[in-house]
Amino acid sequence: MTNDKQPALKPFDFVLAVKIAVNRNQNFLLAQLADEFQVSLSTIHGSLSRAESARLLSRSAGSLRALRPGIQEFAIHGLKYAFPAVVGRAGRGLATAIGAPVLAKHFEATDGPVPVWADPDGKTFGYEVIPLHPSVPKVASKDPGLYDVLALVDALRVGAAREREIALNELTVRL
Repeated sequence: MTNDKQPALKPFDFVLAVKIAVNRNQNFLLAQLADEFQVSLSTIHGSLSRAESARLLSRSAGSLRALRPGIQEFAIHGLKYAFPAVVGRAGRGLATAIGAPVLAKHFEATDGPVPVWADPDGKTFGYEVIPLHPSVPKVASKDPGLYDVLALVDALRVGAAREREIALNELTVRL
């Protein structure tokens, strides 16, 4: 009997692919990724399999590697449709989109609220943007490359035209 179920990419699959892409010189163990993201080994395995099916990752050379053009194309053209941004209530968290340093440096400082990923340890007050995975604020705060790319992706999902344009340019450099 064949499996006639269409595989569907999940937001965490994209996050994991970005993690591998921005840390290209690091060989990750599945247990290491599971520990870092606080998920099970089976979750990591399933996520990697789906990302490979979607051509975001490849194991063809033996080791796991990111297919950066595919990740970039999906981030720019598909992510906002596949995983639309969900904006929540005001709160404290880790700044994302225009509030993140990678984009904030392009704009004059404002006293207005900025998008944040809810995080009790966060130092920024703003309006919550639900992260692509609950572990994103903790993992991104320890991985600057991942933080930058995921914040830029959020700018593409929730930002105004100028924010999206700058995010697009910054994203093409990083992916």
